[in-house]
Amino acid sequence: MPNTIYDFQINSLQNKLIDFKDFQNKVILIVNTASKCGFTPQYTGLQQLHEKYADQGLVVIGFPCNQFGGQEPGEAEEIKENCLVNYGVTFLITEKVDVNGPNATPIFEFLKQSLPGMFGTEDIKWNFSKFLIDKSGKPYKRYAPATEPSQLIDDIEGLLKGQ
Repeated sequence: MPNTIYDFQINSLQNKLIDFKDFQNKVILIVNTASKCGFTPQYTGLQQLHEKYADQGLVVIGFPCNQFGGQEPGEAEEIKENCLVNYGVTFLITEKVDVNGPNATPIFEFLKQSLPGMFGTEDIKWNFSKFLIDKSGKPYKRYAPATEPSQLIDDIEGLLKGQ
């Protein structure tokens, strides 16, 4: 099991390599996303965090996932269009992934083991689960899907200041 997030790589929605080593000394927010979910309007809040804090060292990364209610059925082009056209997303979006089960992407296995959910369960329960990673690459906190991005501001600002 890797010790930090920096041991991972994944392709972006545009099929370009995202190497987490590039994010050393940055705060990272990882979110499993979906285009047709009741929480999809959170893209707006995630974009606002990206715009406000990117220059201070926050990296927001969305991981599209179709494992919850079939709410991300599209292929890369459709996902990209929904994110850009409907929500003006400019933060990183990865290729579509599984977050649970035998085909779960390794980064989510790492996050779930590092930060179990309620009652110690590891599985992601729904779209828009959020994981905040500190500047040393260690998972810091897990947030429920219903937690609005704006509710993470105090934690993000604390981590950016090195607290």
